[in-house]
Amino acid sequence: MFPALETELKQQTLPDPYEDFMYHHLQYYGYFKAERGSLPNSATHQHVWKNNHRYLLSGSFGETADLIPDPLQKEKRLWPTCLSSAVHRQIEAENRDSLMLNSPLLKSRQLLHDDLGEVNSRLREPRDLFAFFSSSGPLQAPRWPIECEVIKENIHHIEWVPPQPEYFYQPTGNEKVPEIVGEEKGTVVYQLDSVPSEDSYFTSSRVGGKRGIIKELAVTLQGPEDNTLLFESRFESGNLQKAVRVNTYEYELTLRTDLYTNKHTQWFYFRVQNTRKDVTYRFTIVNLLKPKSLYTIGMKPLMYSQLDASTHSIGWRREGDEIRYYRNNTEDGQQPFYCLTWTIQFPHDQDTCFFAHFYPYTYTDLQCFLLSVANSPVQSQFCKLRTLCRSLAGNTVYLLTITNPARTPQEAAAKKAVVLTARVHPGESNGSWIMKGFLDFILSNSPDAQLLRDIFIFKVVPMLNPDGVIVGNYRCSLAGRDLNRHYKTILKESFPCIWHTRNMIKRLLEEREVLLYCDFHGHSRKNNIFLYGCNNNDRKFWLHERVFPLMLSKNAPDKFSFHSCNFKVQKCKEGTGRVVMWRMGILNSYTMESTFGGSTLGNKRDTHFTPEDLKSLGYHVCDTLLDFCDPDRTKFMQCLAELKELLQQEIHKKFKELGQDMDLEGSWSDISLSDIESSTSGSDSSLSDGLPVHLLNTADEREKPGFTVSCSPKRNTNPSQEPAPDTKPNWSRNRYPATKGGRTTAVVYPSLHIYTYP
Repeated sequence: MFPALETELKQQTLPDPYEDFMYHHLQYYGYFKAERGSLPNSATHQHVWKNNHRYLLSGSFGETADLIPDPLQKEKRLWPTCLSSAVHRQIEAENRDSLMLNSPLLKSRQLLHDDLGEVNSRLREPRDLFAFFSSSGPLQAPRWPIECEVIKENIHHIEWVPPQPEYFYQPTGNEKVPEIVGEEKGTVVYQLDSVPSEDSYFTSSRVGGKRGIIKELAVTLQGPEDNTLLFESRFESGNLQKAVRVNTYEYELTLRTDLYTNKHTQWFYFRVQNTRKDVTYRFTIVNLLKPKSLYTIGMKPLMYSQLDASTHSIGWRREGDEIRYYRNNTEDGQQPFYCLTWTIQFPHDQDTCFFAHFYPYTYTDLQCFLLSVANSPVQSQFCKLRTLCRSLAGNTVYLLTITNPARTPQEAAAKKAVVLTARVHPGESNGSWIMKGFLDFILSNSPDAQLLRDIFIFKVVPMLNPDGVIVGNYRCSLAGRDLNRHYKTILKESFPCIWHTRNMIKRLLEEREVLLYCDFHGHSRKNNIFLYGCNNNDRKFWLHERVFPLMLSKNAPDKFSFHSCNFKVQKCKEGTGRVVMWRMGILNSYTMESTFGGSTLGNKRDTHFTPEDLKSLGYHVCDTLLDFCDPDRTKFMQCLAELKELLQQEIHKKFKELGQDMDLEGSWSDISLSDIESSTSGSDSSLSDGLPVHLLNTADEREKPGFTVSCSPKRNTNPSQEPAPDTKPNWSRNRYPATKGGRTTAVVYPSLHIYTYP
């Protein structure tokens, strides 16, 4: 080690000019005391954070110590279960590097050091370009808004497939409608202290959320005979604001609204402890906002028992009796609330159980999956993991590029692209399970998967809204807005995830044709799985946007309903990803809606979907892509002919309903499809709330009305979707369904670089 440097490290008297500058710069903009009245908005915070990756803002405004080094030691404390003991050596080396690089005697802050502390000639990879995510290090701990308390426990659930179908609940008509008592007559046994509402907005974040000691919100048991349930939801994706005990075994529950809003209560996920078996408990959620729900037609809540998981390997299962969804009559002149009530008997005494609206899939679940891909020497050769951007809270939004290496530049240029995204609505975890199934298959060694990787370049954003997923929101990001209404925005700092996604697709369109775009969602009012698309006005491609959904319905007849698909473009949906990408030039642009409930079709009729069912849809998307692009156009033309016949029948039906008669021979195809198709009023989509108040001035200055994305997309001029001659190798269609035994096994791999999208 250098003697001069060693002396300085002991004395620590020389300030770093850069850090001194950043300290005064941040103090000037209100990140430290004496400027507290000038709180930065989320855009300012994102800018400061992004340009100073060496340090992370803690979010407290009262101490100079709030500017702290990149908290690898905190990730070690928060993430002790992720990986091997090599983590500790890496953390120690990182801390030593940080100490040495703080010295002004070293002219470069990018020099690496070996274990002996000697300077190595290699330069450190820029922090702004490479995320800290390697096979030998810990996962990136989720960053939470500074208002959120977060417990330090690691919540993990096993995957499990029920041995028997889980049928819908059959109402008897005698289900009890509990009278809402409230905390005036009941006893509050759990309540979050402070929840950011619509009157506030996101300012900053930190690993672990709120500073200080985590309070025990559950009641203190008075002894072994005290049978009060202990509630908790301050973990990743958790959502429960308050629990009121209104009887010995009866509880009223209040869900937390999406952060920085006063609405969107649908997703719930919470833990109960201190259970008693062989007694009937009743839970009633009292502040749901949707007048219609799948709970009215047989959907059951999900329950998970940790004792069953540890002793019998039983995971999430549908449970509940006396299920009733009804209007809450205690409203106070504001928006009406709705209640969901159910009864249940726990399987064990002194168990820890969880309840959820649907199978959770967290940001940490995604990172663990991506880490397994990165550690696979096979999968990492054709799946490149990059950082698309950082969210408002500083969480990484990942972009996967999946394709086999091309043999020639001409072959690479001829590949079409497919873009898939999920979790723009954080409470729709079913989208992640479909995405998981797609990734499992496309990364496998199945001949069909290899063929798809030869033909296409897949651009995949598996979690568009990680902030919302982490905090347990149902619909919004930390901007307090539905991101799927803002794809036309130019407010990059306030809506970074969708801005960067749209920009990535825009550049992709400039270099190659994007054959298909699909955004995976969940639906709370309709069963089955279906697509929303966009009617095409180009007569050359008439009805072509409906071919892929029809093929998918034939490949998954017991899950996918073509009858439920809709292709009308409404004005209120102009800001959605589906419509924006369609207007950018992607003909086959879809929103895939998968139910929270189950199927009413075929062999799966009246049964709930499991994660395996949804993952199988991901495989069927791959299967349908091959059918859709098969050089043998037989299937394509058969579907097109079937669509024309179905449409002709629909037109006859419409005119009959209107009491009119018309000779459709030769002219029926000129009728506008929008005129005969109903709106997507059954959609779960919310109307846009506009921009948050603190962004209105910014929008007035930067966003012009009628803004559209300009690009010069490469469009296929071949209406049959058939590949152009001499651009692709001859396809062999050996169709083998992938099996678990044939899939690539993840093994340890030395390192991973996650590149920022150029």
